[in-house]
Amino acid sequence: MDHLTSLPARTTYDTIVIGGGPAGLQAALTLGRMHRDVLLLDSGRYRNGTVEHAHNYATHDGIAPAELRRLARADLAAYDTVEVREVAADRVEPDGDGFVVTIGDSTERAATVVLATGVRDALPDVPGLAEAWGKEVAHCPFCHGHELARGRVALDVEGPHLDRLTAMLTRIGAELVPVGGRVQRVERIGGGLDLTLDDSTIHVDGMFVAPSFSQSAPFAEQLGLDLNDSGCVRVDAFQSTSVAGVFAAGDAAHHRDLPMPMSSILTSQAAGLVAGGACVQHLLTREASAVAQR
Repeated sequence: MDHLTSLPARTTYDTIVIGGGPAGLQAALTLGRMHRDVLLLDSGRYRNGTVEHAHNYATHDGIAPAELRRLARADLAAYDTVEVREVAADRVEPDGDGFVVTIGDSTERAATVVLATGVRDALPDVPGLAEAWGKEVAHCPFCHGHELARGRVALDVEGPHLDRLTAMLTRIGAELVPVGGRVQRVERIGGGLDLTLDDSTIHVDGMFVAPSFSQSAPFAEQLGLDLNDSGCVRVDAFQSTSVAGVFAAGDAAHHRDLPMPMSSILTSQAAGLVAGGACVQHLLTREASAVAQR
C-alpha cells in the first residue's frame, strides 16, 4: 500500500496560523521545527504589498518583501508537518476544546490558533497617493528614510507627529517641506513626486504621511478578543490573547504597554517566533492534562 494512502486521515491540526506575512511564516517555521502539525493560510494580501524594498533588516537590508516571502516559503517546504494553502480564512470560532476555521465551503479544526493577519492602512483620499504608497510615499523613517538622504522631503502630517518626524528626518533630508492637509494631487515623476497644493505645484523626492489603520481581518471580533486603545489585539509577553489557545503576532497585536505595534519585519518575525513557542507550551500542557485524566 502507498505510504501516503496508508496514513490515517487528520482530524485536527495542532495549530492553524492565519496570515502569510513575516509573523505567520515565522510562527509556522517555529512550530514545524517542533514537528507540530501546522496549517498556514495565506490570503495573498499584505500590508507591505506595494513596497519594493524592505529596509532596516540586518543581512537582508533592501530585500523585496515578495522575495522574503519566497525564501520563507522555501524554508517551510523542508518540514513535512507544515502545510501551506493560498486561501483566505473566513471565520474563526471556538469548538469544544479547540477552534474551527471556516475556509470557503470547508472547515478545519485546530487545538490552537495564531492570528498574524496584520492591519489595513487607510490613506488620505488624495488622487495618485495610493499609486505612490510604499514607493515614494511612506510612513516609517526607519524603513524608508535613508533612501531620501540629501533630498527634498514633504511631510503631510500635522501636530505632534510633525514635530517628531521633523526631528528624525532633519539629519537625513536636505530640505523638509511641511504640506499638512494641503496636498490635492500626487503624481509620480522623475524618480520623485509632483505635489499639487492649494495654490502651487512642488517637486519632492519623497513624502511621509500618517495613515490610520484597522484590523485587516474580523477574527479578533469573532473571537471576542480584548483590544488595546489602538484597535490592535492585546497580548502578553508570550503573544497570548484573552482567549486561551489563541495567540496573535505581527502588526495586528501588541502588548498593552506599547501605544501601537512596533511595525517592522524583524519585530513581526520575533513576535511570530514567540507565538509559535507559546503554542508549543500550550499544547504540551493540554496533552499532559489529557494523559492525567485517562
